[in-house]
Amino acid sequence: MKDLNKLIIANWKMNPQTKKDAEIVFSKIASFLKNKKRVDVVICPPFPFLFIKDKIKNKILHLGSQDVFFEKEGSYTGEVSASMLKNFGTEFVIVGHSERRDLGETNQNINKKILSSLQAKINPIFCVGEKKRDVNGFYLSFIKEQLHFGLEGVAKAQMKNVVIAYEPVWAIGSNALREATPVEFMEMKIFIKKVVADLYDMKTANDIRIIYGGSVNPLNALSFLKEGEADGLLVGRDSLNVKKFSQIINLSVAL
Repeated sequence: MKDLNKLIIANWKMNPQTKKDAEIVFSKIASFLKNKKRVDVVICPPFPFLFIKDKIKNKILHLGSQDVFFEKEGSYTGEVSASMLKNFGTEFVIVGHSERRDLGETNQNINKKILSSLQAKINPIFCVGEKKRDVNGFYLSFIKEQLHFGLEGVAKAQMKNVVIAYEPVWAIGSNALREATPVEFMEMKIFIKKVVADLYDMKTANDIRIIYGGSVNPLNALSFLKEGEADGLLVGRDSLNVKKFSQIINLSVAL
């Protein structure tokens, strides 16, 4: 894989609740990053807070969105197009997150969102992951299907702009069965690369970032980055805690 910076993504989900709090968190993270190198940080706030990037100029701090709609314009109440996001300076967008899938998002819609994002020159963060594991390894077929559907129609030249985030749903949140291990992530990273290589070629597979996104915190971040060889992390709850998120960034910079 070519030498890329670690990619640390903050998914704020439906938080914080006020414009003021969003500005405070973003400004503190931006200030912390002033003298940092060898890392790319993406903040994905809720739609109403996309304006915050206008207030800060920082080359390693990027703006991301938590979702996008696949149509360019029209009568789609409540939806936001890729061109609208681009107009706000959005560089990344999370697509296919497990929480969106739980709300009914299909593989077909995820594929449309990936294609529309790439057309608008926005980098999709394509989330894949299984709800449970079985001893026979059928979950691998599930991941393969997600990848095949999601990447349908994506040209080889566009793959350098795609980030794949592996989130083991069974290891996330209060109902988690247990924590995933760095070894499990590394095995999945190898499998994802194989699927991408079969779809395109080995060079394409080696050049994409494959990151981990399963309840990331300062205690497990280093092990996934170092032992699991993750190309980055998708951070949820702890990305709103400036101290914890800064610790995670520091761990990635130290590698």
